[in-house]
Amino acid sequence: MRKAVINRRTAETQLTVTLALDGKGRFANQTGIRFLDHMLDLVARHGGFDLKVKAAGDLDVDQHHTVEDTGIALGEAVAAAIGNKRGINRAGYFVMPMDETLAVAAIDLSGRPHAVIDTKVTVDKVGDLQSELVHDFFDGFAMAARANVHLKVIYGRSNHHKIEACFKAFARALRMACSKDTRLARTLPSTKGLL
Repeated sequence: MRKAVINRRTAETQLTVTLALDGKGRFANQTGIRFLDHMLDLVARHGGFDLKVKAAGDLDVDQHHTVEDTGIALGEAVAAAIGNKRGINRAGYFVMPMDETLAVAAIDLSGRPHAVIDTKVTVDKVGDLQSELVHDFFDGFAMAARANVHLKVIYGRSNHHKIEACFKAFARALRMACSKDTRLARTLPSTKGLL
């Protein structure tokens, strides 16, 4: 199994992320932000990953450091677990309906980090999560995984559903991008010869 353990320690956060890409969708996530835990649980289940995140951050100051560093550590874990990228699909996409909401995700593990996030969320908080930090999570992930991450809510009413649909679509797109292509098992998915 492709696995990684990332320990990220800063003056603001202490995180451990344990990831198995070829898992069973098992999860145990504790960040101190319950809605973020719920979203990470969705990433594990919909991605088919085994994911454990243990985070302690300066939540008395703000949620920003914990949310962004969780995205960074998850991106580092994905990059480490994938390894040399030979035989992976490299790119993945998914269109996720969630009741009245529709979200689309596209991911390319290209080696070139970039994130474009459009959640259409119209409130400051969803559950206990500062909703503007959803962008910071995915931006941190994209930078650390060295990936293109595009997420867009096409339409929706519920802000909870908008964020949840984004995380589910992200998980399914990432699952596709990380998956092995048996026909190209030893091939690097790039004509440049470098990812």
